[in-house]
Amino acid sequence: MDLTAHLPTELHLYLTQLKYIPGAGNLVQKEVDKAVKSIQDGILKSSKNLKKNTSLPIKGLSEKEVKNELVKFKELEHVNWQKGRVSGAIYHGGEDLSKLLTEAYGMYAIANPLHPEIWPGVRQMEAEIVSMTLSMYNAPSTGCGSVTSGGTESILIAVKTYRDWAYSTKGITNPEIVIPVTAHAAFDKAAHYFKIKVHHIPIDPKTAKVNIKLLKRALNPNTIMIMGSSPNFPHGIVDDIPALAAIAKSHNIGMHVDACLGGFIVPFLEKAGFPLPHYVDFRVEGVTSISCDPHKYGFAPKGNSVVLYSNKELRNFQYHVLTDWPGGVYASPSIAGSRPGALIAGCWAAMMSHGEEGYVNSTKDIVKVTRKIADAVSEIPELELVGKPLVSVVAFRSNKNFSLKTYGLADLLSRKGIEKQFLTSYKMKNKKIGWHLNILQFPEAIHIACTLPTIVGSDDLINDIKSSVELLKKDPNAGNGDVAAIYGTASSVPDRSILEDVTSGFLDALTMI
Repeated sequence: MDLTAHLPTELHLYLTQLKYIPGAGNLVQKEVDKAVKSIQDGILKSSKNLKKNTSLPIKGLSEKEVKNELVKFKELEHVNWQKGRVSGAIYHGGEDLSKLLTEAYGMYAIANPLHPEIWPGVRQMEAEIVSMTLSMYNAPSTGCGSVTSGGTESILIAVKTYRDWAYSTKGITNPEIVIPVTAHAAFDKAAHYFKIKVHHIPIDPKTAKVNIKLLKRALNPNTIMIMGSSPNFPHGIVDDIPALAAIAKSHNIGMHVDACLGGFIVPFLEKAGFPLPHYVDFRVEGVTSISCDPHKYGFAPKGNSVVLYSNKELRNFQYHVLTDWPGGVYASPSIAGSRPGALIAGCWAAMMSHGEEGYVNSTKDIVKVTRKIADAVSEIPELELVGKPLVSVVAFRSNKNFSLKTYGLADLLSRKGIEKQFLTSYKMKNKKIGWHLNILQFPEAIHIACTLPTIVGSDDLINDIKSSVELLKKDPNAGNGDVAAIYGTASSVPDRSILEDVTSGFLDALTMI
């Protein structure tokens, strides 16, 4: 979630200062309310001219009328992802694949894996997805897994599995997990949901990998698991999985590899000519689970992830089974009960359509463009890479030897090219052609998760980065805009509850008419 396009510039540091002045609470709340309203107005403005449906129509619309309304919603899209101007988010495998996935979805639109006796074909496809993914990650013969709705669910149920395993086998009633600060936010969500204490471990400032020594010191008798990313979301860095796995094994705790982002790149790096310096899969002794998302670089439809385990005894702690319910014996492998069989069919179709050769080729193309951008950034003296990108993400920031503002650069890039009114076709006339990159904090940085469309826009991105840097050197205030105001202020606010209040207003807006 990136609030850059929605957060107003009214959110200033003085809110935090005012909060601690007696009697200033109402003033603080007034400013927060003002910020929230600005966010909500910004989100709702794109649909302000549409007819609003607040209750069911008395008489259902005709097929033609429904399609016309769907087209109107489609036309609200305004980001030019086709030209590669979006970081991650849209993992497009080509128009032919999109058509195939649409057909697969239509064939299984009513299928529900909760009832395998009714849809045995969906059960078979799901089993094959798990089996193929286990093979990709060199699982032992005891390996197993489940299909989930996305990386967040895969992480949630993996953490829940270790919690229940630790309670059953060790009697741990106050579970704790030890994770890098760069671990995906889903680990914190899991800890929040399942009442688990989290220890966040800093990264090495040079490599951007988790600090192994500090992580080891944080372990205690209540630790149930540790994890490493392959790669992580913020900086695209692969943690030292062998070292982490060795620690986990010596302490008899879980070791999870989060490969959600790079799930369908990392297994093919070696055959694509870009081998990692070490293994990151089940060949590493001590790795007990892995999460992997086919709906990213596997080009499956959104709503597909796989969580893998080294053995079935561990996976059993993932299951929920209720034997004395009046409705009968109830069992579900993951968080959801009913699940969309159509998404499983789409995932299976994508994996079978690409095959190993297809994924090796896409890996080769994506890693090449990633390294092209990384090399170009590293040649700009005013900028520096965060760590060494080996997969699909390039993170960069202002070099500490220069006074260039990282968020100012992000601001310029978000506006770059908007003045060029060359998108005149009907479908593209409302597209924004600025760069939609990810803004990072602690430390300040920018990243792009490269996809196949990035290949089209890579030269433009490199040129725009260079020209934006030159502009900032001449005029340091040229980048003063929403990004700089929002994230520059946010990173300096010690009281994060104010930001939580404003962000909650953003989430409220998602279901407002």
